[in-house]
Amino acid sequence: MKKTVLIIIMFFSFIFQTKAQTLNFSEDIATIIYNKCTKCHRTGEIAPFPLTNYLEVQSWASMIKYVTSIKYMPPWKPEENYQRYRNENYLTDLEIKKIADWVDQGTLQGNPSLEPSLPIFPTGSQIGAPDLVLSFAKSYKHLGNNTDEYRYFVLPTGITTDKDLIALEVRPGNNKIVHHTLVWADTTGSAAASDALTPEYGYESGTTSAADLNSQLPGYVPGQKPLEYTLGIAQKLYAGSDLKLQMHYAPTPIDEIDSSTVNLFFAKQPATRFVNTHIMVPLPGVLINGPFFILPNQVKEFHGVWTATKDISMLGIAPHAHLLNQSWKVYAITPTNDTINLIKINDWDFNWQGTYAFKQLIKLPQNSVIHAYAKYDNTSANINNPNNPPIFVSWGEKTSDEMYYLPLLFLDYLPGDENIIFDQTSSLPSEYYQIKNKLYPVYPNPTTSDIKIGYTLSENTSVTIKIYDLSGKLIKTVFENQYHLSGLHSKEIFLESLPSGRYEVILDAGGIKQNQSFVNIK
Repeated sequence: MKKTVLIIIMFFSFIFQTKAQTLNFSEDIATIIYNKCTKCHRTGEIAPFPLTNYLEVQSWASMIKYVTSIKYMPPWKPEENYQRYRNENYLTDLEIKKIADWVDQGTLQGNPSLEPSLPIFPTGSQIGAPDLVLSFAKSYKHLGNNTDEYRYFVLPTGITTDKDLIALEVRPGNNKIVHHTLVWADTTGSAAASDALTPEYGYESGTTSAADLNSQLPGYVPGQKPLEYTLGIAQKLYAGSDLKLQMHYAPTPIDEIDSSTVNLFFAKQPATRFVNTHIMVPLPGVLINGPFFILPNQVKEFHGVWTATKDISMLGIAPHAHLLNQSWKVYAITPTNDTINLIKINDWDFNWQGTYAFKQLIKLPQNSVIHAYAKYDNTSANINNPNNPPIFVSWGEKTSDEMYYLPLLFLDYLPGDENIIFDQTSSLPSEYYQIKNKLYPVYPNPTTSDIKIGYTLSENTSVTIKIYDLSGKLIKTVFENQYHLSGLHSKEIFLESLPSGRYEVILDAGGIKQNQSFVNIK
């Protein structure tokens, strides 16, 4: 009899457990898709199909499972634990697994009333209503000769007073061919003069001076939300300026027409701080192992350096290269020999590159040296190599050429900059933003799945976070000896297989340990 009862209990336990693990769109998947995919996968944006409701997502479910499992989508290339950035757009391992499990279980919809509302997106923009919209004066025909093209277009701003620019958004007229766009402000009229010399609209690539490079404004790459400056930060756009756009049109077998626009957003109050731009290119004094060329069948890593001539606060970074590139690694060494990570891309993809704005201002003292390593593979083993057999390759604007091009965005340093954190986690109370070494209570507590911890650090230091049970047994190492900047940090910790019970989170910051307890209930 006891054996029969035990079998019955085990059977119903199995049924309950199976049911509890069954995923549905409304409760488990919609939030992931709407937060990480729909900003591009909607009408009027760059993605080829919309993902704005259950039926649309279900019809592409197998494809979504595949591209998320290989981390091709969402398009986020920087290594996740090397540095933190604003508008990070990657899926966690748990989110990827949820999508895969949901597809494998049959893409159930669940109760539609439990589905979260679709976020409210602005029309004609990813960030809101612009203050000024500039458009091509006429359409341009990109010839269908299977050759990429770099072409300059000049858009007069018409502004009669100086403006503080806090965001610039390029809106491609033809997503099929607009690969990326670089933008500069021209106050000399030279760009308009170059355009006037050609009978057709726009003009072909010409010589760009170092001064032009360092006056670059935000540009466009597919799949990335435009950078918005806040806290009194802006770029100056002077009265009478023209915008000079370098449009990179991708190869196409048929003629395509483009007529793009640019949205400009101006500060409502006068800006108090202005962005500096320095662009590392492979000139003498930058490349340690130049000149910049790659021989056939050669794999070569170039090492460039730039020294800060004053105290600066790093805002962002934007590595750019072409098809031979394999990876980027950029970090700074301070005069006291501290290493500060800036960006690391292990699997470079020419189709997904952009500007990465740091989540926290990063102070680099005067005489800090930025080291930038870029690796290139000019062998037939590189499936992206445009030349077969490989040929001699050097600097050039064509996709079949190569580039080492690294814009650095920074401010003149002010005391306290290292404590300025963008994208602060709104679920944490305001007192969590005090700059001192402190581990805050676990949230939520008790928990049924995952937890979030917040902690502040008074100085840059190495941090270890581990979870123990009450017997002192190590349950999970979240990370060990990971270098952190001072300021507020938050970390999501996934506890999918953790049994019910009480646990301790131990934070070790520079040898000083703090702990917080939490209860896990299943």
